[in-house]
Amino acid sequence: MKIAILPGDGIGTEIVEQAVRVLNVLDLHFETETALVGGAAYEAHGHPLPESTLKLAQAADAVLFGAVGDWKYDKLERALRPEQAILGLRKHLGLFANLRPALCYPQLTHASSLKPELVAGLDILIIRELTGDIYFGQPRGRRTAVDGHFPGAEEAFDTMRYSRPEIERIAHVAFQAARRRSRKVTSVDKANVLETFQFWKDVVTEVHAQYPDVELQHMYVDNAAMQLVKAPKAFDVVVTGNMFGDILSDEAAMLTGSIGMLPSASLDRHNKGLYEPSHGSAPDIAGKGVANPLATILSAAMMLRYSLQQAAAADRIESAVQAVLSAGLRTGDIWSEGTTRVGTREMGDAVVAAITGKTITTRT
Repeated sequence: MKIAILPGDGIGTEIVEQAVRVLNVLDLHFETETALVGGAAYEAHGHPLPESTLKLAQAADAVLFGAVGDWKYDKLERALRPEQAILGLRKHLGLFANLRPALCYPQLTHASSLKPELVAGLDILIIRELTGDIYFGQPRGRRTAVDGHFPGAEEAFDTMRYSRPEIERIAHVAFQAARRRSRKVTSVDKANVLETFQFWKDVVTEVHAQYPDVELQHMYVDNAAMQLVKAPKAFDVVVTGNMFGDILSDEAAMLTGSIGMLPSASLDRHNKGLYEPSHGSAPDIAGKGVANPLATILSAAMMLRYSLQQAAAADRIESAVQAVLSAGLRTGDIWSEGTTRVGTREMGDAVVAAITGKTITTRT
């Protein structure tokens, strides 16, 4: 097993370090190789996704990714901004299915922005199509308008588009995932005003015919956003397009107490994947040792489960995270009165201790 380690920018280096420490105590045989990506790669190589980094990711069995981005790069041309690295990896690796579990741990129900009774037992899997939609559709750009409300004015445009195969394959992922859960899929669209999503709805409905044992519900995206905060436990598997999935998965993250708790997997058709926390690079707290590494550690568990066929090892990591939370340890984003605030390294120490059977200790 070969794992490409791409820490990236901001807190990416700190949180990935803790996830690698956790992997190293699992008695598994794997090779790791680290490379620059994002702003760090731009500084060293003049591009956020150098050819050497891309080749490493392509050769590896899985990729463990931190985060990219920093405000100081915002004035670069778009093709050179750190965020283009993750978009490029998704494109070149064929990563079309983004899985984002939103799980509210019993120990964190009071950290959620919603009432505990609304989130206790919450377990949603959001499946986001990752390579189509308005993020990648062509044509796109800026021009002088020749029609519309303001002919002659400068305008910008992006193209929302989906092909039948793109929709079919993500629908299959959703229905197959639902079969391993509560057998319910909510397909989120905007079919009432967008032709693209009327097509999405039609194709998902056709694919559903192959899964008569799974319930299918269609929901407009604005209603889905409302229902996520009104009755989130009514959802099981949510499948949607790239842009809607980007927004809804971050909304769902806050139901769990903190986006710092949410892992994610981006998979190709063979289950090779890139694994990363759902949060960003947080340059404002980088280097302070206060970032929550649990989303990255849980992403490593997803990597073991989906790409490396090491389900037992994944279980050990997830159980260790539960044990650490039960012991009352909290980074600042999930801290509450009566719990112990710890930093990034201390949280990593605690997870390692839980896995190896040692006493979980902290220094406040």
